[in-house]
Amino acid sequence: MMPEGRDFASAQAEAALAVDELLQALLPEPAGHEADLFRAMRHGTLGGGKRLRPLLVLASADLFAVSPSRALRVGAAVEMVHCYSLIHDDLPCMDDDDLRRGRPTVHKAFDEATAVLAGDALLTLAFEVLAAPQTHGDAEVRLELVRGLAEAAGGRGMVGGQAIDLAAEHRPLDLGSVTRLQQLKTGALIAFACGAGAMLGKIGGPLRQALHAYAHDLGLAFQITDDLLDAEGSVAATGKRVGKDAAAGKATFVSLLGIEPARVQARILARQAARHLDPFGERAGLLREIADFVIARGQ
Repeated sequence: MMPEGRDFASAQAEAALAVDELLQALLPEPAGHEADLFRAMRHGTLGGGKRLRPLLVLASADLFAVSPSRALRVGAAVEMVHCYSLIHDDLPCMDDDDLRRGRPTVHKAFDEATAVLAGDALLTLAFEVLAAPQTHGDAEVRLELVRGLAEAAGGRGMVGGQAIDLAAEHRPLDLGSVTRLQQLKTGALIAFACGAGAMLGKIGGPLRQALHAYAHDLGLAFQITDDLLDAEGSVAATGKRVGKDAAAGKATFVSLLGIEPARVQARILARQAARHLDPFGERAGLLREIADFVIARGQ
């Protein structure tokens, strides 16, 4: 729960700082023949970002009085998977972007081969972190975390969504297909982050289901807002190239619904997400603030 008197911005900044410190420790300054690889990993991971997924892990873990140090390790693992996906998404064979978080993308700062390897190394390091005893003393919990993140990141999750996204450049998608795409590409990792606290706390049943429902609506609200930012935002505000979906002729929530209806739908989803947290009462204050933050980016 967000401490009394602490505003959301402060809570978010504090969480991001803690995650960044751990990522710094997990990605030490490079040396040796593999130095360029680690420089690329650090470039793609330590260059800022909202750290939304680690924040979701920390907020969900707090609901069940999970040790913050354990939650931070899971949050760092999720962020490494997210950053690996961004490195690979930016490659010329994928979305072909040259700017990320206001800096050159990894393949621009280094080269394409190094970018591929940096993403590969971040992905595997994430599972090394989850499998370590420091993440949880119970091997069954560590196994559940590894399995859950693998499902969220793989062909039936984030990677599967990216495959549909690439195919969308060549064939039209209806609203149901776009929703499915984003549930996989964006929503699966968000769902894992929201459920990680329950995994760490060994909690199942209705409370875990409530977090899953929250994550479902939050992920869609997040993606609609991203579509709005791509349609209306600027490079200065987003730190990346905008207008690329329209240029590629991709179907998005904005292209299918229109700007204002899409904005209304994001607000509805954020409110629905917050209602799913009713079983937790005031303890879920930070998760409710996150839902507000997600749609405020596109206002």
